[in-house]
Amino acid sequence: MAGTSPGGSRPAVIIDTSPTPNGDLHIGHLAGPFMSADIHARYLRARGRPVVFSTGTDDSQTYVMAGARRSGTTPEELAAVNHAAIGRTLRAAGISVDGYAPYDDAYRANALRFVTDLYDAGKLELRTVSFPCDARTGEVLLEGLVGGYCPVCVTESRGGVCEMCGHPNNFDELIDPWSTLDPAAPVTTREHQVLVLPMEQYRKRLASFYQTRESGLRPRTLKFLREALARPLPDFPVTYPVAHGLPSPFPGTEGQRLNAWVEGIPAAMYCTDFAARRVADPRVAGKELWRPEHDPEIIYFIGSDIVYFWGLTHLALLMAHDGRYALPDHIVSNEFYELEDDKFSTTRGHVVYIDEVLGLVSRDAFRFHLALTGPEHQRTNFSRDALVKVTRDRLVGPWNRIAGALAPAAADTPGTLPVSGPARRRARAVLDRFVDAYEIQGYSPSTAADLVVAQLDRLGRATARLAELPAPARAEALGDLFLELRVLIAGASPILIDLAEEARRAGGWDGTLDEALADAGEVTAFPVPFLGGAGERPGE
Repeated sequence: MAGTSPGGSRPAVIIDTSPTPNGDLHIGHLAGPFMSADIHARYLRARGRPVVFSTGTDDSQTYVMAGARRSGTTPEELAAVNHAAIGRTLRAAGISVDGYAPYDDAYRANALRFVTDLYDAGKLELRTVSFPCDARTGEVLLEGLVGGYCPVCVTESRGGVCEMCGHPNNFDELIDPWSTLDPAAPVTTREHQVLVLPMEQYRKRLASFYQTRESGLRPRTLKFLREALARPLPDFPVTYPVAHGLPSPFPGTEGQRLNAWVEGIPAAMYCTDFAARRVADPRVAGKELWRPEHDPEIIYFIGSDIVYFWGLTHLALLMAHDGRYALPDHIVSNEFYELEDDKFSTTRGHVVYIDEVLGLVSRDAFRFHLALTGPEHQRTNFSRDALVKVTRDRLVGPWNRIAGALAPAAADTPGTLPVSGPARRRARAVLDRFVDAYEIQGYSPSTAADLVVAQLDRLGRATARLAELPAPARAEALGDLFLELRVLIAGASPILIDLAEEARRAGGWDGTLDEALADAGEVTAFPVPFLGGAGERPGE
């Protein structure tokens, strides 16, 4: 049994926000929440924690509606095609979700029940508000159907929330709005009565909630929350006068749909329940883990541009249920990942998909590169040339030189090898550093990837010195190397998943990140796996 992380046996509920199925996931999507969530989930499992890691797709989004119109299909057909494509991409990248939930009747019933409970408790209110609309057709323009300039930072934005500053722009707040489907269409405004959650009623509770969590928030998220909570919070629309999404059943909103963003929390709950029915761990299997009696540690992995929703409106929706559901413990946000120093853009064809990447490098090399260069605290950049060069020079080459040099010893050394006290202390220090990088407070996959590079450099030099040692000293040096490599494999295992699995099958690693790994007084030589080259995925 692995040594447990500070959360002990507390179940970890890891939420990777549901992607919008208006297209497949590209590398920019994977570099943010998905890779970060997967690395943390794998780490917790190796530490013995019960984990449920899940996601689905956000089929109700207006971006699906807009994408379907552009491609001449229906939103349902577009979402179905891309739900399947996203699932394939997650598997190809090694994203270890315990459940990839469908958008089905059970999903829809769960979302409607969540909102109906609030309506029945009197937590939602009717408001007459003004929306931009197409002056010729009368169609309401919101979310992905409308562009304009953010009223807070005056940069180009879509409806609902500004990608740049993170602040909301509900209703008719966008400056100089235009239709994204027909930019030449004249835009006017029209009043509609919709249901809202009066967010200002929750501002003090939200501010109190974050007072004890500021130290765990990344800089942009902390800045946004401080700004947002220092001013009155705008009403959050629960229903919208649009043609796509879940039909609203509430009086006064006939013909309207639920705001897709309202579905975020019930969707997360549904995905968690879907996944919990598919795990074998009896500590979490089949349980309603969002109930407070299970004491879940709920962790969101999100882009920093949607903190308004996940950090404020969704939290207020949970609070409005008056203790029925647990509240999140952590928000891990990321910044934007650019491609060749420009923004990823599906519309302009400026994207890279996983099939292309796995034609250049192995899956482990790809995961290592995303961990190393991921946009944790600021924008970072992906380039194909850097992917190939960095992984070749800093990971694959150094690792395979060590594996090749130690192959004869692994084949010819019977029994066990002694391990020195200094080697055990070094191994423990390295293991502790990996743990520090993976624990949620200060979580940083890039730190873990940097540590892999540093240890490969050190162990590579130690391996090169073996030939200079007399036989007795070489035996102890070999024992030290195999112990420290075993610890390095364990520490890198949430990132280098194929290498770790091959090492586990070969007996070089037991699948845990237990502190005892570093404390062994002797070790058995094992065949050190090689890292795959371009397009290869070892062990598959």
